[in-house]
Amino acid sequence: MPSRSEEPRRDATGSRRGSSRGSGERGVPPRAAGERGGEPGIGGISDARAYTPRGRTIREGAGPAGGGRAEQRRTPRSSRSQDPFRPALQVLDGGRSAATRTGNRQGGAGRATVVRTVADRAPRDERAPTPPRRRAGGREPRRGERPAQRRPSRKTPRPPRLADPGRRLRLGTALVLSLFVAIGIRLVVLQAVDTPAYADGGLADRLRTVPLPAPRGAIYDRDGATLAQSVEARYVYADPTRVEDIPATARALSPLLGIAASDLAEKMRPRKRYGVDSQFEYLARGVDVERAREIQALELRGIYTDRDERREVPGGDLAANLIGFTSTDMDGLEGLEARYDDLLHGENGKRVFEVGLGKLAAPIPGGYSQTTQAKPGSSLVLTIDRDLQYRTQQILSEQAKTVQASTAAAVVLDARTGEVLAQASHPTYNAAKPADSDWTDREDAATSFVVDPGSVHKAITFGAALQEGVITPETSFPVANAIRKGDTWFRDTHLANGRRMSVAGMMAYSSNVGTIQIADKLGPERLLDYQQRFGLGTKTNVGMPGEASGRLLPVEEWSGSSSGSVPIGHSVDATPLQMAAAYAAIANDGTYVQPRLVKEVIDPKGKRTPAEDPVTRQVLSPANAAALRTMMEAVTTVENATGVAAAIPGYRVAGKTGTGYRLVNGKKQPGEVGSFIGMAPAENPRYVIAVFVHSPGGGGGTVAAPAFREMMTFTLRHFKVPPSSEPAPKYTVFP
Repeated sequence: MPSRSEEPRRDATGSRRGSSRGSGERGVPPRAAGERGGEPGIGGISDARAYTPRGRTIREGAGPAGGGRAEQRRTPRSSRSQDPFRPALQVLDGGRSAATRTGNRQGGAGRATVVRTVADRAPRDERAPTPPRRRAGGREPRRGERPAQRRPSRKTPRPPRLADPGRRLRLGTALVLSLFVAIGIRLVVLQAVDTPAYADGGLADRLRTVPLPAPRGAIYDRDGATLAQSVEARYVYADPTRVEDIPATARALSPLLGIAASDLAEKMRPRKRYGVDSQFEYLARGVDVERAREIQALELRGIYTDRDERREVPGGDLAANLIGFTSTDMDGLEGLEARYDDLLHGENGKRVFEVGLGKLAAPIPGGYSQTTQAKPGSSLVLTIDRDLQYRTQQILSEQAKTVQASTAAAVVLDARTGEVLAQASHPTYNAAKPADSDWTDREDAATSFVVDPGSVHKAITFGAALQEGVITPETSFPVANAIRKGDTWFRDTHLANGRRMSVAGMMAYSSNVGTIQIADKLGPERLLDYQQRFGLGTKTNVGMPGEASGRLLPVEEWSGSSSGSVPIGHSVDATPLQMAAAYAAIANDGTYVQPRLVKEVIDPKGKRTPAEDPVTRQVLSPANAAALRTMMEAVTTVENATGVAAAIPGYRVAGKTGTGYRLVNGKKQPGEVGSFIGMAPAENPRYVIAVFVHSPGGGGGTVAAPAFREMMTFTLRHFKVPPSSEPAPKYTVFP
């Protein structure tokens, strides 16, 4: 039997072919197809197939020229049985044909390895061998090697486009830079813009505010003597969060501050203000500097002192009812202190600074600190003369005690300028210690003491009659002992018994009947007009808070008796200052000058600003004013006249007594108000003094005239007014 290697082989068409046919030699195996450096095998044809570009198979390898014929088979074109997955398989196989890869391994086995293509439903024997792929590097086949067949011309899928690394790098760089820019901007905002907000986040817990009180302006008299001023002092305060032993601390401070230990302990008790623990509580204000040093020497934890001011009134009760007083915070509460508080107070300052917490509760060096300097207040220069004020108060107080007066007032005016030289009240109080007084003691009687003036009003009635030509200085007419008006009888104290009486005599004896008869000729309308011209019924605006305006009875409200009561000073409400200003108009040749208490204002820089000019108006002619003054001199010179107690040796005095009532809320009070208003020297008046005394009983000639005499005597001597050069004229009461 032939050997296995010698068995006939079938070609792709199924016919047998001998292994030695056409070879000439037996047993020599054919060279494997595609073997490097060899020739085609002898005695057989390789079954290897190649995949041509046109998609058909060819039979490669031919026998020797004399030994046989080369057979060529091809796959019908119409079948198109090429393997659609062949390109993919070749790629997976490294791009080379199977025959090329296996030829080397089986080159000596005498048999060529056949690589079959996957044909679409083609017979196994009709599949064409796969041609060897061209080696990498584009090497030409060696001699004896079969050239690699080209792939069919076919459009391969375009590979996916890969991302551009440069573009990704640029995009990443831009994102990183943007991130750093955003962070940088935020840092700049935090460091430059939002720094105050974040820095102040906990600042409130570290801040301490210390007020810097503005020095309050002083009050001086007309010559610059101090009536009230602020002096440097200390205030003592506690930080309740730091006080360790409250009872012991209170006991140590009590004798130094003059405050009960229980009250001090209550002030040092921890408490909250506006939702946070209070770190500042006043213990005392206006403490002397030396006393404050003693407190500091105790080194009590949580107890501190700082700069303060205290209001001092050197005169104590001197002009106290005028000046008034302030609170511990230097706010004006009464009198001129209250009326001119805005001017005197100034603007307080403050110091705000950071302190440590706990045991480091001290100012932080370099920490937040802001100081607002205080602006001192301006000072007032009053028209008051300190010496005259003192003497006037003294005389009034003594007279009030003598007649057991409950209330008394005295006013000294410069008749030419309207300046108030003295304004005294009884009772009075110590302005340095206002808490020890009753509110009634602190009233300024001259502006709040509303009275029914009585006979001092007759000077207004006579002046109006003179100005209107109803009477002359030589006028006289019979005067009865009484006259009836409406349902009321009005009687005289000095009876004329129907005799003719001069107008000077009527003034000297204060005749009610004669005055009413003159007013009847004048008429109610003209009388009311002159009351208003003399300043009754309206405030003088002298500068005192709470000044009363008084009240005049309108003509339409007059009753049957009003024509008798109004001319003699009843049914009229007025204050002592209003009546004093009316008499000053008579003394000033008939020109009314608004009274005033403030002479000038001194600002913190020392600039002096005079007070506004007072309101003035002409009420009487100079001649009529002089005639009226002459009539009024009879009051102090005529024998048994009502005001002889007011006469001053060497000086001519003109004036008028009065007896009226005190009114409170329009109601008559028990007792009587005796008054005297006069001027001196009568021939050329310089000063006007009004004295009103509310006592259980007594006319003006008894309770007020003596006080007037002493006050006017001191005033004339104080201002060095020479005595009158001529004596007072002689008067005939009953011509």
